[in-house]
Amino acid sequence: MKIGPITLRNNLVVAPMAGVTDRPFRQLCKAMGAGMAVSEMVASNSLLWGSEKTIRRGNHEGEVEPKVIQIAGSDPAMMAEAAKYNVDNGAQIVDINMGCPAKKICNVAAGSALLKDEVLVGRIVSAVVKAVDVPVTLKFRTGWSTENRNALAIARIAQESGIAALALHGRTRACMYTGEAEYDTIKAVKESVSIPVTANGDIDSPQKAKFVLAYTGADAIMIGRAAQGRPWIFREIAHYLATGETLPPPEVTEIREVLLAHLDDLYSFYGAGRGSRVARKHIAWYTKGLKHSAVFRARMNTLESAPAQVEAVRLFFDGLLDLAPRLEYESEVALAA
Repeated sequence: MKIGPITLRNNLVVAPMAGVTDRPFRQLCKAMGAGMAVSEMVASNSLLWGSEKTIRRGNHEGEVEPKVIQIAGSDPAMMAEAAKYNVDNGAQIVDINMGCPAKKICNVAAGSALLKDEVLVGRIVSAVVKAVDVPVTLKFRTGWSTENRNALAIARIAQESGIAALALHGRTRACMYTGEAEYDTIKAVKESVSIPVTANGDIDSPQKAKFVLAYTGADAIMIGRAAQGRPWIFREIAHYLATGETLPPPEVTEIREVLLAHLDDLYSFYGAGRGSRVARKHIAWYTKGLKHSAVFRARMNTLESAPAQVEAVRLFFDGLLDLAPRLEYESEVALAA
């Protein structure tokens, strides 16, 4: 898998997710087998570049290459400046966000709202491509609504403007994250362009990954929500694609150590106070569906300090280890309840 002159070690990509794909999470997913991870989106407004949040989101210190920053905005000149600023600060690939469906992003005519204005799309991608000497990629959706799917037109504009690769989520903006992702549009886009195309949406297992790659003809797959609390999904997919064999579930001891190391990285990155608050959602994702986890998660949300979280996690996984050496999940009925 190549993006411009950059060769990835494989075709498994971590999707950009606000509040999730910080440096600790990106590093973890790469260690678990992802070939590339895209940062949380950074605003193109230069007035925000000095904010703690923006600085943290653009922090790639010590990160395994390639370092990919995603920028969001609707003004071509501001987007170009944001691209240059982030490249000057270490970004090796710049990704343009035209896929975020969040209201606060769309209300300022950014994210997937841009899909309603193909002329503006062309101006933005051209401005960003011309502003930097690193590959520029584009993440987008199939359209604004099911009645207004224009992914083929957007893909053509992107390629003609010099975009190095595309990532397409198989939903429209109106779909948000509901229903099932559709892959026919991704297949059609792949057949219409010569640049690499990454398929995104509802890829949650090695078997689904293989199906989507085969069905769409995509060059890579991008995984978002399925990696939350399950970063080892990348090694599972890589192994299955290479051998056709399914890896056994991780051992309890390994997941305990992975989670504890992730927590330690979060505390170091954010500071103990904020880090413990950020950690809560990750702990919930790691333990969702595990036996006896509902009571544990409820108690976790009451813990205020990092040491208390670490001790609670240790005790919880020690209890699981007494039951079985590998992770065991409650039945679907129990999970639904």
